[in-house]
Amino acid sequence: MNQPREKWGSQMGFILAAAGSAVGLGNIWRFPYTAGANGGSTFIIIYLFFVFVIGLSVMTAEFAVGRRTNLAAVGAFQSYSPRWTFVGILGVLSAFFIMGFYPVVGGWALAYVFKTFTGLMASPDTIGSSFGDFIGNAYVPLLWMIAFLALNVAIVAKGISAGIEKASKILMPTLFILLVFIAVRSLTLPNASKGIEFLFKPDFSMVTGETFLAALGQAFFSLSLGMGCMITYGSYLKKDEKLPSNALIVTTMDTAVALLAGIAIFPALFSFGIEPTAGPGLVFVVVPSIFAQMGSIGYVFSAAFFIALTVAALTSSVSLLEVVVSYLIDQKNMKRKQAVYLTSAIMVVTGILSSLSLGMMSGVHLFGVGVFDFFDILTDKIFLAIGGMLLAIFVGWVVKKEDLYDELTNQGTVKFKLFEVWYVCIKYLIPLAVAIVAYFGIISITQTSLMIFGLFIVVALGAYSGQKFTFDLSPVSIIAFFLAGYTGLQALSIFGKQDEVMNFTIVTPYLLMTLVLVVIGSTAVIVKGLKEKA
Repeated sequence: MNQPREKWGSQMGFILAAAGSAVGLGNIWRFPYTAGANGGSTFIIIYLFFVFVIGLSVMTAEFAVGRRTNLAAVGAFQSYSPRWTFVGILGVLSAFFIMGFYPVVGGWALAYVFKTFTGLMASPDTIGSSFGDFIGNAYVPLLWMIAFLALNVAIVAKGISAGIEKASKILMPTLFILLVFIAVRSLTLPNASKGIEFLFKPDFSMVTGETFLAALGQAFFSLSLGMGCMITYGSYLKKDEKLPSNALIVTTMDTAVALLAGIAIFPALFSFGIEPTAGPGLVFVVVPSIFAQMGSIGYVFSAAFFIALTVAALTSSVSLLEVVVSYLIDQKNMKRKQAVYLTSAIMVVTGILSSLSLGMMSGVHLFGVGVFDFFDILTDKIFLAIGGMLLAIFVGWVVKKEDLYDELTNQGTVKFKLFEVWYVCIKYLIPLAVAIVAYFGIISITQTSLMIFGLFIVVALGAYSGQKFTFDLSPVSIIAFFLAGYTGLQALSIFGKQDEVMNFTIVTPYLLMTLVLVVIGSTAVIVKGLKEKA
């Protein structure tokens, strides 16, 4: 802990960085469709209630815990109680797992900026098959994934003020300008009003229990909560910053981007008579198809859109990388660049496995799903919601109320009139609400073995936390060796089923994954041993 704590250079820099962390691919490819498919403005009203009651409250709590302790996710929880260390570790693990597939998608977005001018727009009818061919390619997506990850490394390696803050001051205004640029054009298209109706026209007949659940889940996941990002960013805040107002600005900016993305995309969809959808299919197939029908001006809007998408992915992934890096700096006393290079090297490996799982390794499964979906489902359905619930319980029941009041009022120098309301929410209402999100997310997992594995990790971390020996990298080795055993057994089962000549194209990916996992696990054991010896 000998390294001096870095600080944000300005309030605006912090706000833009935190907003960048919250704004991600989900704001662009999930929120607009979820809103339109669940009652338009009726859903948005419900969503706004949840995001400004639950999302804002949890974000405020994360900022408070981070700044109070001057430590990132693991150290912040550990400083209050070693028994709660596992919640911070769960956040770091979530960030690490998300970065197992997020750079892959970021690489797609970056690639499509260039593909816009190299033949993508020439034939609208082949855009869908072109995307499938692209992500299934064994080599090209890997190069773009590495290029996208390199941008993350370049930013995070420079530190908080000179790296993340400086980049955010450029990237976030760029994102807003590009989305406004696209939205203006979208609104001027024929029949654009139908897209606005899809987004904003209230349809109370579509409001069900599922609507409230969808709004609650979107409100929570939209703000990068439950994975330690906001605790980490909060730990770099100066003591004179007003946490509640900063959290409100960040939440508002995140919501504004989501609404702006909807206005930019859906009027154009309806103008060209294209069925609304969500996810990668929306941004990499449907949207380019629209721009391809606009003639030469479509190239400009396509490039602008994919630059915006790359920026949204980059600002989020930078914060995820910082969560893991800050853990190594705080808990392992690593130098920043050393931590960045080590973390990113491992992420290159997980990114390669995720990318290949969509192509040549599509037949390789972990608990019934490919590597890409393995990382996605574990974090989206289990880790984030459980982490957010445990954070609320921790803040409401472990952290002293007077400590929270001091932190949120800057030792009584500023007012936080809604403190009592906020405290009741964070202590009673929010744990229950997020538990509901977690429950429905978990039961929606169709692969029972994957669900059990995810819950096993949470329980194992909880059981391991707070023991007499210090929590080091050994959980990484445990998970790595466990997965290595699983993939090794899969390889053996393939050998056992072969009646004729062994098909090495089937078994080789499992053997390679086993080898990689054993190396990761062994490295973790060696690092732990060296630290204990020192």
